Amino acid sequence: MQTSARVVIIGGGIMGASLLYHLAELGWTDCLLIEKDELTSGSTWHAAGQCPSITGSYNLAKIHAYSNDLYPRLEGMTGQYVSWHKSGGIRLATNERELAWFKYIHGFSKIIGFDMEIIDPEEIRRINPFLTTDGVIAGAYTTSDGHADPSGICNALAIGAKNLGAKIVRKNRVTGLTQLPSGEWDVATEKGVVRAEIVVNAAGCYARQVAQMAGIDIPVTNMEHHYIVTDPIPAFLERDEEIPVMRCPYVSGYFRQEQKSGLIGVYENIGLAEAWAPKGQPEWESTSELFIDDLDRISKWLERAIERMPVFGEVGIRRIVNGAIPHTPDGGPLLGPAAGLKNFWQCCGTSFGIAQGGGSGKYLAQWMVYGDADINMTEFDPRRYGSFADEDYSRDKVFLDYRMTFTTRLPGEEEPDGRPCKTSSLYEPLKAVGAVYGETYGWERPKYFALDGAPEQGGYQRTNSFEMVAAEVKAVAERVGVLDLSGFAKYDVTGPDAEAFLNRVCANRMPKKQGGIGLVHPLSRQGRIYGEMTVTRFADDHFYCLSAAAAEQRDWDFLTQSKLPDEDVTIRNLTMDLGVLVMNGPHSRDVLQKLTDADLGNEGFRWLSGQEITIAGIKMRALRVSYAGELGWELHPAMDDLAALYNAVWAAGQEFGIVNYGLYAANTMRMEKGYKAWGSELTNELTMIEADMPRFINFKKDDFVGKQATLDAPDRFRIVYGEVDASNVDVRGAEPCLIGEDCIGLTTSGSYGHRVGKSLFFACVPLENAAPGSEFEIYLQGERRLATVLEHPAYDPDNAKMKV
Repeated sequence: MQTSARVVIIGGGIMGASLLYHLAELGWTDCLLIEKDELTSGSTWHAAGQCPSITGSYNLAKIHAYSNDLYPRLEGMTGQYVSWHKSGGIRLATNERELAWFKYIHGFSKIIGFDMEIIDPEEIRRINPFLTTDGVIAGAYTTSDGHADPSGICNALAIGAKNLGAKIVRKNRVTGLTQLPSGEWDVATEKGVVRAEIVVNAAGCYARQVAQMAGIDIPVTNMEHHYIVTDPIPAFLERDEEIPVMRCPYVSGYFRQEQKSGLIGVYENIGLAEAWAPKGQPEWESTSELFIDDLDRISKWLERAIERMPVFGEVGIRRIVNGAIPHTPDGGPLLGPAAGLKNFWQCCGTSFGIAQGGGSGKYLAQWMVYGDADINMTEFDPRRYGSFADEDYSRDKVFLDYRMTFTTRLPGEEEPDGRPCKTSSLYEPLKAVGAVYGETYGWERPKYFALDGAPEQGGYQRTNSFEMVAAEVKAVAERVGVLDLSGFAKYDVTGPDAEAFLNRVCANRMPKKQGGIGLVHPLSRQGRIYGEMTVTRFADDHFYCLSAAAAEQRDWDFLTQSKLPDEDVTIRNLTMDLGVLVMNGPHSRDVLQKLTDADLGNEGFRWLSGQEITIAGIKMRALRVSYAGELGWELHPAMDDLAALYNAVWAAGQEFGIVNYGLYAANTMRMEKGYKAWGSELTNELTMIEADMPRFINFKKDDFVGKQATLDAPDRFRIVYGEVDASNVDVRGAEPCLIGEDCIGLTTSGSYGHRVGKSLFFACVPLENAAPGSEFEIYLQGERRLATVLEHPAYDPDNAKMKV
């Protein structure tokens, strides 16, 4: 066996084989895949092999679409039989909420390019004459997907990788991982040690064991999942045409033909079973493992499948498969760098590995080779989880995700499982006065305040939160409002080389004046947008950096791993040490001035500056910034002092009509101001020029990461800001932008602007459609609505209200 490789991939299932193939395809042929038994012997071999186009995530749908394009071609490319069945698929809707979800997906199907049609029950029965449609109101019919033999696909990818020069070693168990001071890894195996520049964990059900070998853990829980194969069905024997793969919320599962037999898979929502419980992990020595079947556990849903397809009830059961499937807390794969480690990547955690394997391998390979992928990888980045995602949290969330596989979640709907996880000291007091919370990176953050006590109604249309958010925005615009944003990621960067370090790794120049605040963006080596931080200079050698709650681990890794050995820089994570109370509105100065001797006027505390001051007897960092577009401050006390600060501010604000507000109001106000957001407008897909952020690049300073790449990059797209003639449905993101029948781009985010009375959006479109005044249509819940690109922010374009 070879003793060194550029990349060692641990695991020979669909994910590992796909990554190996796509790395080799991009020219990284010095890659070695190590499999402890035979290829596919984890969870790949027993998978049902479905490859649906429909999924609720736009970027995940891109991954599925690429898999569905690749798999039919593999046999011709490699000679390996893959048994691709282009049967298509139909997912059934039994209520209006499921139909609304179909309409949203139908929108982004136009962007991605997979065929999808929403059809009525009569058409469903024409396509599948064996189906009963009682209670069905519509179907989502996709024609380019189907199913295949999982082992065939995996082996075809492996053959393709070897044909390109990559290597595979079977029957070789990895026994340990050691990182060297150089950043390389020694991968100990039963057949010797391999030194690797990069290690990838593609171990599927065994991924936690591999992560633990590297000194970390990951939130993966393995679940038992049944499917059954029937005896041959006479009605199938008599016809040549294959029925589509059917998916039904009533059945909580899928069913289809398997040759001339039937196949039924169930995601039960009661009596769920964790694989290898109570330990929760397989033995590292195990392989090709199945569990004792438990038909009693799934009998309710099998009976429902027979109700839907009575021909299934005419024959007996030929085979029962009960195998393990790995799941993450949100159901998405782990694709990207491992938290806290250099040169260690994750390619695991997918519960739909066959459907996602091809695309996961492609886009992760792009990220590894080029530094960026061609799709937004934020939602798959393993660092979306931190230490809060322990074993109990993962289990609670995975059980939720499993049982809701065929339950449609609408925007705004969040379940209590695994929560609360991280809270500020204001959690209970704000909950007592109506705060409706959402979860971000484990943090509980108020979305809005339900003063009527009614639960939030989820939906793509304007819901019961709409008027309450309008009232919060009105209060902020006319009086004063406060918001708990303690989940912000917070870092101190100090030391003699702190300024030079930050200037080297960010596109904009650090603020020069003490107290100055700047908006800066780290870039990748390809010149794409990596992140966004607000930086305040508190001293010559002290910079305070803030970023999104969800970016905490990402940005910590970026800062600590970007530091050069000879740079005298110290980086501290203050996220849990400091709280954040945001105050906005024309009376915010009046409220704060009652509590401090500090000069809060324009001369004493200028806009876009920060100071360390005392408010209500509490020392804190105060930043005069406003995401809401009104006069305002962010107050950053010690987390232990947050409640006392809030109580003092609340008491002082009574005469000015102070209110609590939430993230929904914050989002509508940022849209009115035309502020772009990391993860939606600012992504790894775009350069700063394409994101229309040139004023935040300082090309005059010395070389910074991504500078030349930004200058050399093709200018393909532009993020534009505009208003849309919406009815009761506002832009959410991933809706298509249309001119005639041509899809020219997609929305990235949006909201109704209550202060301006307009429905607003951001979109990514070609340059020829980006000029102010350009018009196109946006497809919103099945309706084409006229959209117009605006030249300036819809609210206070001169920032006069923030400067008073």
